[in-house]
Amino acid sequence: MINLQGWLNVYKPINISSFSAIRKIKKKFNLYKIGHAGTLDPLAEGILPIAIGKTTKLISFINNATKEYIFEIKWGEQTSTDDKEGKIINKSKIIPTIDEIEFKLKEFKGLIKQIPPKASAVKINGERAYKLLRSNDKFELKNKLVYLYSSKIISDSDHQITKIKVECGKGFYIRSLARDLADSLNTKGHIYSLKRIKVGKFDIKNAILLDDLLKIRQTLQGFRGFYSSVSMLDDILAYEIDDEKEITFLSQGKSITIDINKLLNPSLSSIDRKIIFLTNKGSILSFGKLDGNLFKPIKVLI
Repeated sequence: MINLQGWLNVYKPINISSFSAIRKIKKKFNLYKIGHAGTLDPLAEGILPIAIGKTTKLISFINNATKEYIFEIKWGEQTSTDDKEGKIINKSKIIPTIDEIEFKLKEFKGLIKQIPPKASAVKINGERAYKLLRSNDKFELKNKLVYLYSSKIISDSDHQITKIKVECGKGFYIRSLARDLADSLNTKGHIYSLKRIKVGKFDIKNAILLDDLLKIRQTLQGFRGFYSSVSMLDDILAYEIDDEKEITFLSQGKSITIDINKLLNPSLSSIDRKIIFLTNKGSILSFGKLDGNLFKPIKVLI
């Protein structure tokens, strides 16, 4: 097994699960440990951040990043899964106009309550919601607070299908937005297509298609699409260390003293409340919190 640390920005195609995608990568490159941030459904395509090795300990920071999606809503039909894979459970003859859609979208901006789709991975008494749905069990999901930063109508292709672009926060369900937007317009609707175009610093510009990645013959370490553990984290407070003794202490989970005047990106406020990343030549060695000048590790990546 090869033990690497870093990120891959993979573009996942439709008709394959996120888990299947990382399993193929792990097997192809003989990797020891691999994980992904932000699951994409098989019917969705787009950006899938892949963490290699101990970088998997940083996935939560990517999951917290803002995300951008482009999706299509098909009006007049509600499905059991809130996308085109499910059975049609409700119909409406009402097809909203562009002006009506734009007006209602404004009501969804900011902090909103959202109920996840029943075909989701949310757990109900220890069981995944999508499994309960497949078993025809009756259940209800609780709403959760999510954030929608912006939304924009891109096109109205044939009046029955509208393409929209959104920027949203952690835990946001596009399928729920489509369902709720349709309800607010006194009609029904479901996701017809879904594409994720950005997750934090991961975007289409520096992504590689899954099929292309699986065809390369070189190792990931020399691959241009392989990124260091620190390079894909956004807006972080970092501190570079190169003292071997301090690195050894960190590897043992011990606290070390640092000079806060040498923090990288010191413009961030409330330093004592921020997560601090200790780095060495582009790799994250540890992250933790400060107690005065004392760095106390939460996770060690050495």
